[in-house]
Amino acid sequence: MEKQVNEIVDWLRQQAKDAGLKGMVVGVSGGLDSAVVAHLIKRAFPENSLGVKMPIQTSSSNLDDADQVIESCGIDSITVDLTETHEVMYTQIRDRIKEKKEFSEENDQLAGANLRARLRMSTLYTIAANYNYLVVGTDNAAEWYTGYFTKYGDGGVDLLPLVEFTKGEVREMAAFLGVPDHIVNKVPSADLWEDQTDEAEMGTTYATIDAYLKGEKVSEKDKEIIESLHRKSAHKRDDLPQFHRG
Repeated sequence: MEKQVNEIVDWLRQQAKDAGLKGMVVGVSGGLDSAVVAHLIKRAFPENSLGVKMPIQTSSSNLDDADQVIESCGIDSITVDLTETHEVMYTQIRDRIKEKKEFSEENDQLAGANLRARLRMSTLYTIAANYNYLVVGTDNAAEWYTGYFTKYGDGGVDLLPLVEFTKGEVREMAAFLGVPDHIVNKVPSADLWEDQTDEAEMGTTYATIDAYLKGEKVSEKDKEIIESLHRKSAHKRDDLPQFHRG
């Protein structure tokens, strides 16, 4: 694991050098993947890395976890509360659609959640421009393969250091890096709405997706779900710089 981490850190440094930029920024949610990326970019750029908290009606427990991630790796941090921004913007959008009598209650929750992700992306790029940093993504192999990310939201980044690692491997890396244990083992959630969990939304588990990606046998039902998610999300997987194992 130490060798793998060192290779990622070297790759991150080379990406910044190639871009003519001096550091990196990541959104810190209090979840596993962003915790790992925060630790990695802090190692790569001890003086030029930044973790950004961007709450939008975010639960206090996730905010506490984000604080613990920041403390555990010692990364510099900033908080931009986007709750009011999201409310004002989405209310205006819905009002205009309702005036046309074309508003969809069925799609309302997802549209609002995707706007959260895209506001966070815009915030990260605005901050990155100020510091001459690259924006680092947090998607792992399971999320990338199934398209479990928002296009031009959390998928709108400059680099993807974890995209070849399964969720299980990211957990192992987190433990090695010193991410707090309860964050390593917490139920994965994008915190997009109350009681939202990744696995409930996808319809299968990360462990099952990991097994599928490793060529192991999974049930026909899970296989159908995973392959359907992959087909439907093909449009999301643009060419981005990705770390590849040596």
